[in-house]
Amino acid sequence: MSALGSMRIQLSDRCTLYGGNCLDILPRLPESSIDVIFADPPYNLSNDGFTCQGGKAVSVNKGSWDRSDGIERDFAFHMDWIKACKRVLKPQGTLWISGTYHNIYACGYVLQLLEFRLLNDICWYKPNASPNLSCRFFTASHETLLWARKSSNNRHKHVFNYEAMKNGDFHRDQLKLPGRQMRSVWAIPTPSASEKAHGKHPTQKPLDLLDRVIAASTRPGDVVLDPFLGSGTTGVAALGGDRRFIGIEADPTYLQLAHARLADALRRRAPSPDAG
Repeated sequence: MSALGSMRIQLSDRCTLYGGNCLDILPRLPESSIDVIFADPPYNLSNDGFTCQGGKAVSVNKGSWDRSDGIERDFAFHMDWIKACKRVLKPQGTLWISGTYHNIYACGYVLQLLEFRLLNDICWYKPNASPNLSCRFFTASHETLLWARKSSNNRHKHVFNYEAMKNGDFHRDQLKLPGRQMRSVWAIPTPSASEKAHGKHPTQKPLDLLDRVIAASTRPGDVVLDPFLGSGTTGVAALGGDRRFIGIEADPTYLQLAHARLADALRRRAPSPDAG
């Protein structure tokens, strides 16, 4: 494995990356040390079908990591990684999970079995979703985000920045009314070309989505973890919001992509030598 695929990469005192399977890395992190986790696990939807991209029919396959191993093995995997995440979360810490109907119900059931407190399910509506080429189904134009707290005990108060969500600037979200409560349907387009300047990931999330997650559920200085790092979007949002970040990625190619993207984000935030 390359240098970038080694166990630990310290980009700064606020950003640490790990190359490897999250089921191997998470047990090595301190218990009750993480404030918020955003997880974008495999959706298990790579089934040799096709989808639309740039107006053309392309394979829906993302990679071998996204193939289903059958209902029972898929469920066992989700149980294992969610249980490992629960151990490292602080009692008041929260876990976000993104998914589609291929995996999100299994994840939701695991959360209930592990006695998380489910807080919300968010519908991420994609105004620019690709059309359905088969014309035999409704056009898939949303994904689901589950938001849950580690402790089901209400003594452990989770972070929810209500005012920031109510009064923040969300002018690009056609559903958010200024000065009104943030609802559970968010209209956010898929990633722009500029967000893929360092390379492409087949399941990359838009920065606007992660910016909102981080702004809603963390405070400056909090530790944010992403066990399925991908292209590093969660890290860009966390660092941009003055949070600390830990990312884990098993694929060396995507780890290198995330490394380059996060290093660039850190450079952009570094103070100028002439500052002050």
